[in-house]
Amino acid sequence: MVPHIVEPEVFVRAPTRARSPGLVVLLLLLAAALPVRLEAQIGRLRRVVGQAAQELPNPARLLQGTPPITTSLSDARWAVDTMDAFTPGEFTPLPSLERGPNGGFLLRAGAFAMQTQSYCLKAGTHGPGGGDGYIYAPPVGPMDDHVMSIVRNSVRHPEVDQHDVQVLLWAIIARAKFDQLPARLKATAALLLSPPQLATLNRGALDLVPGPLLDQALNNMPPLVQQVFRAEAQLRQMMTTADSRFEDMERVAVLAGAAPRDEHDRALPRGRWSLHPDGYYVRYLPSGYSSTRVEIWVPEGSRAVGREYDPATHIAVPGSTYRQRLIQSGRARGDG
Repeated sequence: MVPHIVEPEVFVRAPTRARSPGLVVLLLLLAAALPVRLEAQIGRLRRVVGQAAQELPNPARLLQGTPPITTSLSDARWAVDTMDAFTPGEFTPLPSLERGPNGGFLLRAGAFAMQTQSYCLKAGTHGPGGGDGYIYAPPVGPMDDHVMSIVRNSVRHPEVDQHDVQVLLWAIIARAKFDQLPARLKATAALLLSPPQLATLNRGALDLVPGPLLDQALNNMPPLVQQVFRAEAQLRQMMTTADSRFEDMERVAVLAGAAPRDEHDRALPRGRWSLHPDGYYVRYLPSGYSSTRVEIWVPEGSRAVGREYDPATHIAVPGSTYRQRLIQSGRARGDG
């Protein structure tokens, strides 16, 4: 019997293929590129995070830049303190005068008066009262041309309600974003402003700022500054809502109650005259922020004869820094 012979198992190693030099180089390049790609991804992530952070409301930005209208008591340099007891006699209705090119009135010698529609230009302050006097100052600030145009053109558009004019002015002084305003307010702006003015309405506009960020921005600021900025922030919020009521915005913008006193206040009796640079005398007797009796006296031989009294260039500034600044208009108010 022939024995079964088991042949030893032979393991044959597959022949090793020589690696291409190009493949080796490619692998090395890929390995080297991994840190670069990772760093690039980290860089992109940093940019995204940075952009997101920039899009968050910056509390410091609230206090940067110039307010749209800066007119203050320091701009009111034409008060006449020697005429407090003077009354020129019988007043002729101001609307009896011929209208000027800006919707104002061409002056002649005599005394004239008109109960006008006036407008608040300082949200978060108190309305007229307490016997405080008001004196003349011109509109000053980056948006003075817009504000004057709104008030002037409101004379040419009597169909625009006084409330709508006021809300548009609040939108400007509160630095609301025009593209976020309700359709009704945009329509009012289109009537009262030129296309170039409309195009610049977002200049200096502020985002809606959450309460904690606003608190951070206003920390350690004077009480009046805090009061004004909080009112403007509330107005911006309310103006993004189509069903916001005028009465609610008015309560935010025009504070009730007694106005606090401030070291920068100036004692001005009610009815103090101002001598306008054009040569006529003017005084303001507000019965509320939205209604002011304007009295003008033009002496015989005055250089003011023939000049235009343009109400849109008149801001009645109170002696109290906590009270409203009131821009005048050429539209008559029916309550006086």
